[in-house]
Amino acid sequence: EQRTMYDIEMIRELGFCSGIENYSRYLSGREEGEPPPCLIDYLPNDSLIIIDESHVTIPQLRGMYKGDHSRKTTLVEYGFRLPSALDNRPLMYEEFEHMSPQTVYVSATPRDYELEESGNVAEQIVRPTGLIDPEVEIRPITNQVDDLLSEIRLRVNNRERVLVTTLTKRMAEDLAEYFNDNQVRVRYLHSDIDTVERSEILRDLRLGEFDVLVGINLLREGLDLPEVSLVAILDADKEGFLRSAGSLIQTIGRAARNVNGKAIMYADKETRSMKIALDETSRRREKQIQFNLDNNIEPKTIIKNIQDIMEGAKPSQTKRFIKIPNQIKKKLQSDNPSDVSKLLDELEVQMFNAAKDLDFEEAAKIRDEIKLIKDLNFGINYIDSTEKVRI
Repeated sequence: EQRTMYDIEMIRELGFCSGIENYSRYLSGREEGEPPPCLIDYLPNDSLIIIDESHVTIPQLRGMYKGDHSRKTTLVEYGFRLPSALDNRPLMYEEFEHMSPQTVYVSATPRDYELEESGNVAEQIVRPTGLIDPEVEIRPITNQVDDLLSEIRLRVNNRERVLVTTLTKRMAEDLAEYFNDNQVRVRYLHSDIDTVERSEILRDLRLGEFDVLVGINLLREGLDLPEVSLVAILDADKEGFLRSAGSLIQTIGRAARNVNGKAIMYADKETRSMKIALDETSRRREKQIQFNLDNNIEPKTIIKNIQDIMEGAKPSQTKRFIKIPNQIKKKLQSDNPSDVSKLLDELEVQMFNAAKDLDFEEAAKIRDEIKLIKDLNFGINYIDSTEKVRI
């Protein structure tokens, strides 16, 4: 009760409090268990939702509610949150499905759900560039590493890149170390690498800083690397999530951006997933080749600019302008440094008093004035408030 009363007082005075999700149900005027307000509420009835990479997006949507509910249930049970905090949550998938207007699922490997829910299925197999899905070859696991090393050297001589997918992080590290010992420029990706570094690694691969990229489950959706002409799948016959039909098709597709694209599966037997992936790839290749013949299209490797992933995060080089309040300018006319120090002391007292009275807007304003005075006294000239100072 004491914590709740304190939170209510904070909300009255500041508009927020720590753990405000406790009160979201009451702030939005909802009953217990009702869906939370979301962006879909503001969409017109004739709007269209497009779910890209639906084979992974839909399972993520399904898992959002369950993960959030599990975390908050623990907090509620131990008294860190009120029961009403459970209503500040993502939508259940059934709620999302009910609220969604017309929906288009986009995926190279749609699952049963998308196919069953879709009233119409449209295949987009042919490409404007005429590129066809890569040829897939199955080779025995015996000596797979040395065989792959010889294939890598062929690609490196042609200034092309190679993607290698393994089953474990340990194998990826050992393989990268082995290739490095054999004078192959190689890097590897794993889940411990953050998003920015991952993007920088992919950029360096395209730039030719290294030639081979080894990964586990990260060399699938969303990778558009025209320089990659070979994708190698080690231990392809180890049936499981990483070697499911969808995963294999997605991995093979990473070599479909290059006219010399090829995929090699290292396996001692053909699993059901491998057969599905091979049959689907062959079906697409036949249609693509026939389309190219009918329309006299010659396949060409796509041309794509290489952008710096941090380009948008760099600070703007535009010049910033500030205004000097007249009252501060008058107090700064003195050449005596002690006057400036006295002025700063007065302003700091005013700032703390304003904060004590919960007048945070005034406190923030005085804080900015203090910072401005300190900046100006490090050798930056100042002028009237009607003009601008460049810093």
